[in-house]
Amino acid sequence: MVWLIGLACSAGIAGAAYSKRSLSGSGFLAAVMLGTVMYALGSVIWFGSLIAFFVSSNFWSKWKKHAKKEAESSYEKTGTRDAGQVLANGGLGLLLCVANWAYPHPIWWYAFLGVMAAVTADTWATEIGGLSRTPPRSIKTGRRVPPGTSGGVSGLGLGASFAGGLFIGTVAWLLLAMPGQAAPDAVAEMLRPAAWIGIAGLAGLIGSLTDSWIGATWQQMYRCDACGREIEQARHCGKPAVRVRGRIGWNNDSVNVAGSLAGGASAVLLALALGLA
Repeated sequence: MVWLIGLACSAGIAGAAYSKRSLSGSGFLAAVMLGTVMYALGSVIWFGSLIAFFVSSNFWSKWKKHAKKEAESSYEKTGTRDAGQVLANGGLGLLLCVANWAYPHPIWWYAFLGVMAAVTADTWATEIGGLSRTPPRSIKTGRRVPPGTSGGVSGLGLGASFAGGLFIGTVAWLLLAMPGQAAPDAVAEMLRPAAWIGIAGLAGLIGSLTDSWIGATWQQMYRCDACGREIEQARHCGKPAVRVRGRIGWNNDSVNVAGSLAGGASAVLLALALGLA
């Protein structure tokens, strides 16, 4: 029965996103698979944190979309998420959920919390930061770069990143407060809200900054001969683009996975330092 409930809930939410063109066909299937397994093997807290990321990310990707058109034209992926994007953002979280199901331990939960905080923080930073009225700066050189440049950061984006992590921590704690929910760790009742929210906020920010740093150093970048822009896509303006920097294989999805790994590791280290895991 729990598998059927997970399937129904996941299909309903993913179906709504598909109808809004927030998911492609492959993205829909991947999202249903992720949600179903996470609901069946995890709990409402695990599943709900994933849904909080998914719903909030779709909301911000549609918010003032016309104002972010210039920045988004250089991105490798569009606002319609495919299976690669879905798995890059949620696949590691699913593996942690399965690990906790097989070998229960609080450390899996903190890693999951950090991963979801990181992918949420990065998405919020991209979508909200794209509305900044001042051009971003390269996290590597500190120089002003055009909006949409991989590795570019802004004050608005950094604030959105931290807020995204705090959002995930808050959602997780609120889900814990639901009747019948057991905590994945042994944190005292009075400390749990501050611990989860604070760890998620910091882990999200660290994961997002890691994503930006790798984007500025390792991610494959191309230059369009037609418009002269530096872009993430291998084709632009209807023509093949020329690779100008980056390491082979480091595309947008790979960078997202690396950022989520950094967020998960940061959350674990913070939990261990605070004696929570």
